[in-house]
Amino acid sequence: MNALPFVIGALCVMAIAYRFYSAFIAAKVLALDPNRITPAHTLNDGHNYYPTNKWVLFGHHFAAISGAGPLIGPVLAAQFGFLPGFLWLLIGVVLGGAVQDFVILAASIRRSGRSLAEIARTEISPVSGLIAAIAILFIVIIALAGLGLAVVNALRESSWGAFTIAMSIPLALFVGLWIYRIRPGRIVEGSLIGVAGLFLAVIIGRWIPGSALAPYFTFDKAELTFLMAAYGFIASVLPVWVLLCPRDYLSSYLKIGTIAFLAIGIIIVAPTLHMPAFSEFVGGGGPIIPGKLYPFVFITIACGAISGFHSLVSSGTTPKMINKETEARMIGYGAMLMEGFVGITSLVAASALFPADYFAINVPAEKFGTLGMDPVNLSTLSEQVGENVAGRPGGAVSLAVGMAQIFSSIPGMRGLMSYWYHFAIMFEALFILTTIDTGTRVARFIMQELFGKVYRPFARTDWWPGAILTSLLVVCGWGYFIHAGTISTIWPMFGIANQLLAAIALCVGTTVIINSGKGRYAWITLLPLSFVATTTSFAGIRSIFDNFLPLAQKPGFAFQGYLNAGLTAIMIASVVVIFFDSLRRWVKPLKSELAYAPATSK
Repeated sequence: MNALPFVIGALCVMAIAYRFYSAFIAAKVLALDPNRITPAHTLNDGHNYYPTNKWVLFGHHFAAISGAGPLIGPVLAAQFGFLPGFLWLLIGVVLGGAVQDFVILAASIRRSGRSLAEIARTEISPVSGLIAAIAILFIVIIALAGLGLAVVNALRESSWGAFTIAMSIPLALFVGLWIYRIRPGRIVEGSLIGVAGLFLAVIIGRWIPGSALAPYFTFDKAELTFLMAAYGFIASVLPVWVLLCPRDYLSSYLKIGTIAFLAIGIIIVAPTLHMPAFSEFVGGGGPIIPGKLYPFVFITIACGAISGFHSLVSSGTTPKMINKETEARMIGYGAMLMEGFVGITSLVAASALFPADYFAINVPAEKFGTLGMDPVNLSTLSEQVGENVAGRPGGAVSLAVGMAQIFSSIPGMRGLMSYWYHFAIMFEALFILTTIDTGTRVARFIMQELFGKVYRPFARTDWWPGAILTSLLVVCGWGYFIHAGTISTIWPMFGIANQLLAAIALCVGTTVIINSGKGRYAWITLLPLSFVATTTSFAGIRSIFDNFLPLAQKPGFAFQGYLNAGLTAIMIASVVVIFFDSLRRWVKPLKSELAYAPATSK
């Protein structure tokens, strides 16, 4: 199969969906009003609420929602074949993920930037609000652990990637000061300085390995976990304009630029998809994800199609910074479409590898030996990238190899495989790390809301003691899971948690639509809700009995196995309670609307 028709077809479908479907939602369902004053103006505190240029905010939002999911998930799901992942990414993002992000963002804007849990409390019931808040805390900590582990695996023993990531932090601080203090409003100037500095850091980083500086940028898993926790803590506490927003904005240039270049490379090279449409593992027994195609492909691709984590950003940092209501369409629906396209390009890059090479990279050597496969280009690929890529599970390495293979096939790029490989590793780490800072900040908002019910000052996001304590608790939580877990234990947990959170968000979104008197349009959220809730709950139940409880029987893994099983059961139960509580809340408004509709049509 040639990749080109799939990529061009996906772009066409997404363009049509944005032009017509998102416009329908904006006008008919949400009735966005450009003249309505947003909380960024009414509650402007210069710290969390701050009117932000729509392109800067688009960059922040896209950088915040685009973590490991659209990169790693599609790569891991390629074990089932190319076609299932492609169809889920395309259909899911248009009808599910982008709709969820858009609806929750608009709902939060009209409710003073409140969190998903607070919206659930006011729109459904206090019980659902409390359950949602507790479930969201569990889910976001697990999600951040899944994202963070991908960063650790990508940067471990990689001085080039660590150097570039480290340099992006002072660059972001400088750009934030330039745009908001030194030269207020000069977005273009700050962007040019930041982007030039970022690419200079990438170029200089090429010579860090083997130099005298290499030991200072070479870290093991424990060191990277600590450094990442420290960064997440600092980014969560500082005002958004100092580090969070400018760093995400700068990262978005590299993210969007790299994906655009990858798309151009795919169009020029037109790579052959060596991965079959359906592999022999669709019925189960796969060496990466042990379950069957249904339901596990839908939790393996934990982002790109739909992601509950996005609802936390859409009801966290972004609604507090949006300048006009109508900008929610571009930022909410548009940014999610872009993430879906990221997932499709990642799937293409991984599927361009020969299946045997793909599995040789993504499973341990002893497990690969049981598959009866013979690598095709593995030794050549290892030689070209300058390091051994066999037995490097987790998806990051196989994606980097696939991307480098496409880039180096572009005319004039031959002989640069090693450079492109390490660039891709750095790109993946930067892509993921920007979600850590926003996720930690969102989690501490939720925790402060919960603690504020006991001690009122905690509810103030600008109260420094509360911000510091809750940020510390959040980073300790996800830091533990990274330190104790592996990709095989955390990623399924992350996928289940993320999609269950999407079900909660869609419940809330449906309730918001019905309560606003637009129940006739509730199908836009009910359709994805029905599929995501049933599929993910089934996957969660299977994971408890097939993955987590067997893990608890292994020496040294009892606590982690039972913890994973217990948290998964709690999350499934939370979704069930919130769904039936929402259903009870939907009945009266829908009855009233249905009773009124015939009368008005006479």
